[in-house]
Amino acid sequence: MPHHDHDTIDGDVYVSPRHLARATAVGDPGLDPLRDLGWDLHHDDLGNAYLTAPDGKVRLGYLPEGDDDGLWRITAYKDAFGSPVWGVCFNDAAPTELVTAFTAALAEEYQQGPDHYLARPLADSAVRNPFLAVAPLINHGWQLDRPDLSTFAITAPDRLATLEYATGDLDPATELDTRDARWHLWAGTSSARPFWYATASTDTPAALLRAVTEAVSDPAPLPRWRADTYSYVKDHAQLTPILPPRPKPPTPLDVRRAAASRRPAALPAASVPRWSTTSRPALPGPRR
Repeated sequence: MPHHDHDTIDGDVYVSPRHLARATAVGDPGLDPLRDLGWDLHHDDLGNAYLTAPDGKVRLGYLPEGDDDGLWRITAYKDAFGSPVWGVCFNDAAPTELVTAFTAALAEEYQQGPDHYLARPLADSAVRNPFLAVAPLINHGWQLDRPDLSTFAITAPDRLATLEYATGDLDPATELDTRDARWHLWAGTSSARPFWYATASTDTPAALLRAVTEAVSDPAPLPRWRADTYSYVKDHAQLTPILPPRPKPPTPLDVRRAAASRRPAALPAASVPRWSTTSRPALPGPRR
């Protein structure tokens, strides 16, 4: 179990494996890494939220009232008025922690400059190789597969989550607007009806993809509320109660302090006449 302060855990059960958790009802954790950089935030009349980088070259839309189930859409541009260089989408059921992992990595890459947040994957580069996105899954026991000639896949040990990589040429516009993208991460038994999904286009930087695959394959469970069954896959996910931390055993100093606190207060000394060489004064005689 992860070591958290019980008072800060937002949930009463842990969900494992974490790809069987779904979105939480709060989007702020996904927005915060970019808001902390001072990105401009505004809302439309429907309640959708939009974050824009200071140079206008990275944009995030949080779209609960969007036209489809793409809740999170993030796009990057060489020219603020041109077409997107890459785009990523998380649907409305994708675990919020995956979005937060992505935006945290994006915030870090953005601070390094466009050579980082616009760095397209390169197979012959040690730091931009697309295999970097796959490595965390392999390291956690996911298995490689080839479901068809146009797709490489790597599947979770329980067969309930898959990352697909499409080969061949893809239409850039289609990658941004549909699930027919270069990278397709989904949970469930069928990609046609997934528990949740996320997509990333061809030129999405490997460092950003890796942040997501590290998050989804992390063996630590995710906290959720048992009653909120929409936030995890019921009858598939393993639920473990979140218990308050056990009290620490007392140290010897604690024992001494406790004993001192139970000791009765010292009584005042009794008034005892002291021996003296002088004569005691005579007692007063009877009153007349």
